[in-house]
Amino acid sequence: MPEPRPMTRRIDDSAGDMPSLVELGLAEPQPQPSYEGLFVEPDPPPEGPTE
Repeated sequence: MPEPRPMTRRIDDSAGDMPSLVELGLAEPQPQPSYEGLFVEPDPPPEGPTE
């Protein structure tokens, strides 16, 4: 069986994902959206008599 050859990294952006393009210096890092609090249910109304 032939010995496996280590693959060389591609230096083009023809099918690159964003983290790879940033690592190669071909794109600027993009801010990550914050999903915190988007799917939180609202607080229940206070119980008891209102004045």
